[in-house]
Amino acid sequence: MKLKYGDTSYDMEISPERLRGEIAASPAVPAASSEELVSAALSGCDAVIGSFRASDRVVIITSDITRYTGSEVYLPILVDRLNRAGVDDCRIEIIIALGIHRKQTEAEHRKILGSLYGRIKVSDHECDDPGKLVYLGKTASGLEVEINRTVAEADRVILTGTIGFHYFAGFGGGRKSILPGVASRKSCMASHFAVLNPGAGAGKNPKAVTGNLDGNPVHQAMADACAMVEPAFILNTVLGPGKRVIACFAGDWRDTFAAGCRYYGEQFSYPLKEKAELVLVSCGGFPKDINLIQAHKSMEYGSQAIRDGGVMILLAECRDGYGNATFFDWFRYQELSAFESRLRSHYEINGQTAYSLLWKAQRFRVILVSALPPEEVRTMGMTPARSLVEAMTIAEGMLPDDFTAYVIPEGGTVLPVLL
Repeated sequence: MKLKYGDTSYDMEISPERLRGEIAASPAVPAASSEELVSAALSGCDAVIGSFRASDRVVIITSDITRYTGSEVYLPILVDRLNRAGVDDCRIEIIIALGIHRKQTEAEHRKILGSLYGRIKVSDHECDDPGKLVYLGKTASGLEVEINRTVAEADRVILTGTIGFHYFAGFGGGRKSILPGVASRKSCMASHFAVLNPGAGAGKNPKAVTGNLDGNPVHQAMADACAMVEPAFILNTVLGPGKRVIACFAGDWRDTFAAGCRYYGEQFSYPLKEKAELVLVSCGGFPKDINLIQAHKSMEYGSQAIRDGGVMILLAECRDGYGNATFFDWFRYQELSAFESRLRSHYEINGQTAYSLLWKAQRFRVILVSALPPEEVRTMGMTPARSLVEAMTIAEGMLPDDFTAYVIPEGGTVLPVLL
């Protein structure tokens, strides 16, 4: 078996008698094309689309270039349905849900819109421009919601994107198009802060985890904000091998999203009877291991298969370093209690990811095969290695003689779930 690392790969270095199995998703791939799946899903929205007026200002929200969703497939089909309902191109605008990400280039807009580029107006959300934001009010939990003015003033809002696991919001997609997608920086930060329990030193909320919506305070904050906008409907894809659309969900923003999450959880979870002492995880190579923030996703999911005190070998080249200029700075806090205290007083989304990484590095023993400076890897609580062979030698010195292992070739696409 080959395990990808950057643009190269390593041969797996585990003897068969130690291997409990390969953890991988095996989603059902339908015979229907991506276009057929999108069209069929949208047919369930005919009544809603039929209620649109020719005079309506329609805003379609879609994801930025960092989250491939199949937008070049579904946006033209969606706009065609709107045109057939009497809504002209000039009444439609596409807003790119940047959250707090950078603006998109012209080439990126072209890639996102596909054949619609140059035909339908497209704008990037700006989270830091007060003149382009509107205050909607407070949620029941007290979160102040500020969103994109164009979205707030539209007659009809359609949310599009893709459903996938999210390590503390449970799932991506659906309501995330509003918060953090088109929200102010302040609202984005406040929604992510909900991952922490109220009160100093109370730690992370145990329900703010991958694959869970029930009682998840981050999901609830996002849903409460979305309810203030009252979207007409959502259109969310599910992507399979080769980034192909293998399912599409369109309809009520609450019920349809929930159905999509159930489907995704069923298709992309891997049942475990027991955990192992060693888990060998590849992010899947470049660009999935382009930086440590991206690689953290594979680390988070893979950690679900390790026994406490066990070892993870993570293959993540990180050719672009950490993915954010301030990420590594957070590791000046080596005690989780001090880290949490600082995070509560000076919250940053990247700080939350750093906190989560350090928590796993202290619960397990993590050997990182990467291009990052070894001393910096040690500062983050991990053990550096330059190859899989070196990592296995280090791991064998940490493990009992009778250790067993799982291998995860595409760590960011599958969630191990203990039965």
